[in-house]
Amino acid sequence: MADQISLAVEALNHQGVIAYPTESVFGLGCDPDDDRAIQKILELKIRPMEKGLILVASDFSQLENYLLPLEKNIQQRIFDSWPGPFTWLWPVKEGVSEFIRGRHNTLAVRVSAHPVVKQLCDAYGKAIISTSANPADLPPARIADEVRDYFNDKLDFIVDAEVGASAQPTEIRDALTNKLIRPA
Repeated sequence: MADQISLAVEALNHQGVIAYPTESVFGLGCDPDDDRAIQKILELKIRPMEKGLILVASDFSQLENYLLPLEKNIQQRIFDSWPGPFTWLWPVKEGVSEFIRGRHNTLAVRVSAHPVVKQLCDAYGKAIISTSANPADLPPARIADEVRDYFNDKLDFIVDAEVGASAQPTEIRDALTNKLIRPA
């Protein structure tokens, strides 16, 4: 696995788009500070920029540069759910690219418990984009061969490992209100 992680990080360092397993499906990822790579993901998925994307990390410290501070009790509620398959819509700092946040003043963020995601973010040293590996209107890929079928040679690297046991995409909640946006 270490070789695959190294190759994935190399691709990320060169404006690449990768696929990797998450808690429930394969995700497409890139450097969240590289608008060109994010545009490539949006084109591959046939996804409008306005929707926004998720950032996934191995630790909250990898997300802090993108997020506004929250009250301690709200932040603790979120931290109590991590690491795990819980995505939170967190108020975003000014200047964060519209390619990530879409038309929103929040950013969808998650600290993952998936071992591959954790290794990937640790080796890369920062959070990465995480959006399901599928073109619009097709089911998300759950194995590397499905990723290859969808995207053929359009990706820079695929980390070929197993997705987690979750059958559904991660739950999404609003950080400020705790309102459920997408059930798990």
